[in-house]
Amino acid sequence: MESALLVGLLGAMIGVAVYQVLARNLFGAGLTWGDPMVRVALLWVTMVGGMVASASDQHIRIDLVARFLSPAVARRVGRLTGAFTAAVCFGLAWFSVTLVLWDYRDGTPGFGPVPAWVCELVIPVGAAVMGLRYLVRSVALDRPAAETPP
Repeated sequence: MESALLVGLLGAMIGVAVYQVLARNLFGAGLTWGDPMVRVALLWVTMVGGMVASASDQHIRIDLVARFLSPAVARRVGRLTGAFTAAVCFGLAWFSVTLVLWDYRDGTPGFGPVPAWVCELVIPVGAAVMGLRYLVRSVALDRPAAETPP
């Protein structure tokens, strides 16, 4: 589902951006909400892309030290870094809820008829999803892998 959302968002973002360029160059005017929509779509693509990457454990990481560790120590280090990553994601989720609530309370406009809090809602949701995935992964790393029959 996340991958389909990512493809749809990226397609919409590219479509509106291309339309904006063509409309401005050919007709001297574009959509008044086009540029803000592209910025919001970029935020959504970033957060949904992070969720997709965290689901498959393909998120960016620095693993120079882990290559030289024994498997047991590497598992412990992986558990610690996973827990730290989860804590950072949960912190981002917590503080971004404050941003969303402020913009909801203040009625801050986003683009067109869409309020800013709706545009920003992907931040706490995405960060919480990534945090949960890394927390679960860090706990699962502590357990020995289940053996598969030959």
